[in-house]
Amino acid sequence: MAAKKPHSDFELTDDGVLIKTSLRHGGPPRLLDDLSKVVSNFHRTKVLIDLSQLEELDSLGGSLLSELLVNGHLAGKDIDYVKGNPAVERGLDRFLYPAPEIRQDSERSNIYVDLGEGASNLYESAGELLLLISETFYWTIVSLWRNEGHRKGAVTAQSLAIGVGSLPIVGLIAFLIGIVLVLQTADLLQQFGATIFIADGLVVAMFKEMGPLMTAILLAGRSGASIAAEISTMTVTEEIDALKTMALNPIRFIVVPKMWGMTLTIPFLSLMSSVIGVFGGLIIAVVSLDLTPRAFLVEAAEALIMKDIVTGFIKSLIFGWLIVILAAFFGFRTKGGPEAVGAATTNAVVAALFAVIVADAMLGLLFYL
Repeated sequence: MAAKKPHSDFELTDDGVLIKTSLRHGGPPRLLDDLSKVVSNFHRTKVLIDLSQLEELDSLGGSLLSELLVNGHLAGKDIDYVKGNPAVERGLDRFLYPAPEIRQDSERSNIYVDLGEGASNLYESAGELLLLISETFYWTIVSLWRNEGHRKGAVTAQSLAIGVGSLPIVGLIAFLIGIVLVLQTADLLQQFGATIFIADGLVVAMFKEMGPLMTAILLAGRSGASIAAEISTMTVTEEIDALKTMALNPIRFIVVPKMWGMTLTIPFLSLMSSVIGVFGGLIIAVVSLDLTPRAFLVEAAEALIMKDIVTGFIKSLIFGWLIVILAAFFGFRTKGGPEAVGAATTNAVVAALFAVIVADAMLGLLFYL
């Protein structure tokens, strides 16, 4: 491409602009204004921005190029970037996020192309998810003998953050659920003179179903969002790449402590929520239904069997693993700037809630068959 107008930071060519300066930290001052002016006055509608001389592209450089796309669009220009080395290509894929109206395809989409792309993306996502699951469980088991892959005290810190930090809200919700369950079943059982069987239904429902399920739902919203936001922020700010540069496995360094923290705490949270829920139902039964505490507790103890406790224990473990894995999955797949962190967090919470409910239905069928 023959140069037409020399410039200290870029060069005007027949097809567009050749950027000669570094875009690290957003490039030199007024570079965006100068480029926008040149693009708006370019003699062609199609403008090629040559990035072949760049060595890298960080988030601020990507923001500059995204803003240049917007300015070019407003000036009626169609900007296309000529990629350079692999580092620049990765930077464009990660940080180039133009305005939504520019990203929209002006041509009518083909339903078959859309279906093919959707199937391809689904296949790729499923492969990445399976790889993440296998690596997570592998390093989680390996860490029992070799714990040098993460910071000292990381498992304890995660256990405190996930378990102790969630206990107040989990206990409050479980207490209210116990009250609601007793109130909803009292009228029906009183018609048959079977008020005492409220204790049977409450203790089985809390230990077998409501305790594990509500604990998992609350942790998906609290801990799942926290994990997804942390990992996605590290991905966007290139901390994940920095860990790889230091020969540290990101899954082993970040995900494994969270996996152990969830594994060690969610069964006890589920058990405590079940006990608190039964206690809430006991208060309503004593106050409103003229049952004695002794009669209620004796009936509840007779109704509760070890299978119900084991069922709740297994459910809570599976729910906790799903929350951590899905939060990590969406966190590692984050691309773009700060706005992508919020999107990844939202997707992780929604996916975790959906997975927990589906897993609860499948496990319910398995245990009842």
